[in-house]
Amino acid sequence: MGAMFRRRARSVGVHVEGIDIPFDDDAVAAACAGADLLLLCVPVAVLAETLQTFVPHLPPAAIVADITSVKEQPMTLMQRYWPGPVVGTHPLFGPGAHNDEPQPVAVVPGTTADDAHVRLVAAFFEAIGCRPFLTTAAEHDKAVARIQNLNFITNLVYFALLADDDSLTPFLTPSFRRRHAAARKMLTEDAPMFAGLFDANPYSQEAVRQYSKLLNIASAGDIDLLCNRAVHWWPDASLPEHAREEEGK
Repeated sequence: MGAMFRRRARSVGVHVEGIDIPFDDDAVAAACAGADLLLLCVPVAVLAETLQTFVPHLPPAAIVADITSVKEQPMTLMQRYWPGPVVGTHPLFGPGAHNDEPQPVAVVPGTTADDAHVRLVAAFFEAIGCRPFLTTAAEHDKAVARIQNLNFITNLVYFALLADDDSLTPFLTPSFRRRHAAARKMLTEDAPMFAGLFDANPYSQEAVRQYSKLLNIASAGDIDLLCNRAVHWWPDASLPEHAREEEGK
């Protein structure tokens, strides 16, 4: 993500310096000299260590920001290690996103950031083709727990449930194969990252409990109730006749 942001910024004339691991102290000092914004593109597990490496070299007015997929914990860390302005961000897309796809970025003002600091961070993302929007750390983490973390957990449990049963192979359908293909990278390459984000998000377990309650409704056989709720995502879709009858009761 950091390499992508640097490439995009340079393509539109924004001056950026990029530095990657291993962090040489002289190189860090040179990259931070005169910086308006430090954008930390590192996993949340190494955020504190990275902050300790960079903040001694920053100008006092520099903004410190991150791009992690959880916000309450990183905001606390950044404000602990940096007395200046802090603005958390979360790009809701990956480095492989196409330019014609929506590329929203959640922006979370810290307690030490004023409107000018937030505008500068938002302007950076706007300049490289993103769509920033303001939120709070709690609102962000609650939403991500349900959108991102629950997606990971439900795929994980689904494929774990079906594991080690070769008798299923003759019955695989096109819809199963599509889900299997969509989940491959998440569960084979990115599972440690998603597991870490699940653990770091204080609302993940509550999202699982809410999901479990709906599973209990399914296990009781009240499928129409769930169909009526799920169709919210497709407002122009037509409900089956029996579902419309249930909805009208």
